Amino acid sequence: MNARRPFPPPPSAARRSGRGEPLASQWWSQRFTAVLEGYGLGPRMERGRRYARGGKVQELLVKAGRLEARVQGSRATPYRVSVRSAAPSEAHPSKAQWKALEQALAARLGWTAQLLNGEVPRDLEEPFAAVGVPLFPRRWDDLQVRCGCPDDAEPCKHIAAVLYVFAQRLDEDPWLLLAWHGRDRDSLLASLRRDAPEPANAEGLPPWWPMGLRARPAPRLTPPDPLPPDPPERALQRLGPLELPGMEAEELERRLAGLYRQLLEGEGELR
Repeated sequence: MNARRPFPPPPSAARRSGRGEPLASQWWSQRFTAVLEGYGLGPRMERGRRYARGGKVQELLVKAGRLEARVQGSRATPYRVSVRSAAPSEAHPSKAQWKALEQALAARLGWTAQLLNGEVPRDLEEPFAAVGVPLFPRRWDDLQVRCGCPDDAEPCKHIAAVLYVFAQRLDEDPWLLLAWHGRDRDSLLASLRRDAPEPANAEGLPPWWPMGLRARPAPRLTPPDPLPPDPPERALQRLGPLELPGMEAEELERRLAGLYRQLLEGEGELR
């Protein structure tokens, strides 16, 4: 499983590419840049940011526990860069661990809904921690990096650029965080659908209906049956006092009440 991400960066990233503007603006992507910037390399990190903003990262593959990229440097041939988890078992959960994670996701449909909405739930770290897999690298030593450039420094500006661009991409697509752990969006959603208990009345459920729910959407509210019409006397009372030359008011009301009753009961022609 891998997720290929072509470059240059998307327009939304370009809007953040001014000097001083953060390449990663969301809390989850900043967790990756915090690991890099916490290493205290100063000027080299700034050069890596310039490479990231300048579109030097030409290709990025996100795989289980590793990133593979090509970065254009001063030479004609781009340098190959790889970033791996120092402990693969911490970045790439086992089948049993992913089974537990999928069960946790199925039990909290709000997490999947937030990911589909382009957000990483802040408490998503909890189920990962419960199975012994940190959702984010905690320190630089958690990563193993390699670059084909002649610079002996670690990390070089090419490696820094790749990590910055990956964090930038996480802003756009938080599912890449799960791809880093071995599950891309499609495979995870398919697994959740496959393992979800089938609702008893699932026939006709819309395709967008969240996986794992046991019931259909509530039907639209139907209006109650109309109230019966007012009796003739009450309807005439609402009209107020009635007058007709040559006829007493009581007689007029009696006749009108009779006509009204005929209309309600549908008794042939009015008399």
